[in-house]
Amino acid sequence: MTDVERTIDIARSVEKVWTIMTDVERWPEWTASVTRVELLGSGPLTVGSRVRIRQPRLPVAVWTVTVFDTHRGFEWKSAAPGLTTVAGHRIDATGPDSARVTLSLAWSGLLAPLLRLLYANLSRRYVELEAQGLKRRCEAP
Repeated sequence: MTDVERTIDIARSVEKVWTIMTDVERWPEWTASVTRVELLGSGPLTVGSRVRIRQPRLPVAVWTVTVFDTHRGFEWKSAAPGLTTVAGHRIDATGPDSARVTLSLAWSGLLAPLLRLLYANLSRRYVELEAQGLKRRCEAP
């Protein structure tokens, strides 16, 4: 079950969108939903990579990449007692220089209903900021 989902069209190639989207440590430059991102460990983002993310009004979370499909998308998850969050970042080509990006969040566990009640609106706003920021960054000259 997906709790939050946003799809946005971007006038850039899948490769360009992928490069910007997977350069996670630079996210604070283009989305106000993230204040700091640290890739824990060395090497590029891939399955098993761990990333610490600081967001306004939310506790710091460590995300682990669970799916990594080059130029198609990635998923990562963050777990705490009673709650697991999975965030998806999917890219689909809509033409040679255009892509459609789908960002999603899904919560599961005993605390998921409470999280939906308390954080659904904030999470939707953050996913929207991420989508719009990614579009602006990718389409910039």
